[in-house]
Amino acid sequence: MSTKINIKNRKASYEYQFINTFISGIILVGTEIKSIRNNKANISDAYCAFNGSELFVRNLHIGEYSNGGKNNHEPKRERKLLLNKQELKKMLNKVKEKGNSIIPIRLFINEKGKAKLEIALAKGKKIYDKRESLKEKDLKRDIERIKKIN
Repeated sequence: MSTKINIKNRKASYEYQFINTFISGIILVGTEIKSIRNNKANISDAYCAFNGSELFVRNLHIGEYSNGGKNNHEPKRERKLLLNKQELKKMLNKVKEKGNSIIPIRLFINEKGKAKLEIALAKGKKIYDKRESLKEKDLKRDIERIKKIN
């Protein structure tokens, strides 16, 4: 069983400033976990939203399993996230504040073979914040180049 599945949302760190991160379980159908193990998932457009007191991930695209047949899953269906009550209450209170949202950062399979979703309570960056993060990234890249030359 391969535990090297690590699907990241690269856009998230550019668009958002992370306040707090959580690791949650995710309720999946049989063909969905097989597709994740085949690396056929995309979380770049995904976001999390509350439905009552439960947290769901929306727009998480998990491609159809090639050998699924008629029992295949719907690729962009809503999936429930598994967190404890204290974490859910904390996140619900923070999301009610203006500008905060919950976004998935990483989809991975843990040592026990369970699919987990790392989510972050995040605040959207302004344009000037995005420019600063690009400058920092370029600066780090230049420093690494200089180190490789010497």
